[in-house]
Amino acid sequence: MFVRGGVADTSPLPASIVAEGPQRTVFRYHAPRGRRVRHAPVLLVPPLAAPASCFDLHRGCSMAEHLVQRGYPLYLVDYGPIAFSDRELGLEHWVDEVLPTAIRDVSEDAGGRPVQVVGWCLGGIMALLAVAGDRSLPVNSVAMVASPFDFTRVSMFAPFRMLGELTGGRIVGSLYRALGGAPAPLVSMGFRLTALDKLLTKPYVLARHLHDRDFLAQVEAVDTYMANMLAYPGRTFGQLYHRFFRVNELAGGTMTFGERTIDLADVRVPVLSVAGEGDVLAPQAAVHHVRNLLSNAPEVRIETAPGGHLGVLAGRSARRTTWAYIDEFLLENDARRLAEARAA
Repeated sequence: MFVRGGVADTSPLPASIVAEGPQRTVFRYHAPRGRRVRHAPVLLVPPLAAPASCFDLHRGCSMAEHLVQRGYPLYLVDYGPIAFSDRELGLEHWVDEVLPTAIRDVSEDAGGRPVQVVGWCLGGIMALLAVAGDRSLPVNSVAMVASPFDFTRVSMFAPFRMLGELTGGRIVGSLYRALGGAPAPLVSMGFRLTALDKLLTKPYVLARHLHDRDFLAQVEAVDTYMANMLAYPGRTFGQLYHRFFRVNELAGGTMTFGERTIDLADVRVPVLSVAGEGDVLAPQAAVHHVRNLLSNAPEVRIETAPGGHLGVLAGRSARRTTWAYIDEFLLENDARRLAEARAA
């Protein structure tokens, strides 16, 4: 760990760029040689302020690697670093422009086939809003991991809501406007503080697991990931703070951008939502609330898996739980798509 540069193989899976635009680079992962690609295309959607490598944490613990090996034409949208000059970008930029364009890019590259979308955290929320806002998008299904929809159920944010009510949101508002958003170091610190107990006991835990190479590799990969957090654009951070945390607008199933309102009841594709048992950023009740909002979706599947906010997506047990749920969901919707095509 200290002499040879670590034990985790964090080299990214080979991929090629298929489309580019403002805050949007769409990659297609290379299929293993001799592996037949036989499924509908899958697009991985990360959240803002988090590196897109959340889906490809390290070899042996990578959802991207798993899906490629399962034969999926796999794509990833990467927003890239956020600069101070991006401070006026709001959430609608990603919901109305970045993600719909990325979905169409993937469908076109995959021969016009509809896309199955898999999002983590805010990535899942933005993807669902994009699908609700534009029913013409070539989307076959949406799977979300650790995506909260009722922020009153996130107890760790209660002090911030109380502070916002007392001050009208002026303290936090003045801070993010002055900084142009939430800088990457603050984002990284915030994520680490959500697991303060693990941070304090880390030396002891490492000492107990010096014989376990896989455990050490996972800790090392997570540390590397946390050290490379990105910034939130100022306007987007303001929307998240005021409309998600303070007002809890999303819990009602709608989001208003200017004169346009997006209603999650307009989602007409199957949806899977997976919550982490130990997730303090997106507790089970906050994540599972989405089933109350999708009244017109043909299927809303709710699952729970071990792990915290990142662990439920990329933990050592994710292969047997979260990834298995996603595998089953994608295969079922593949079969449904084929049956509908034959009937047509």
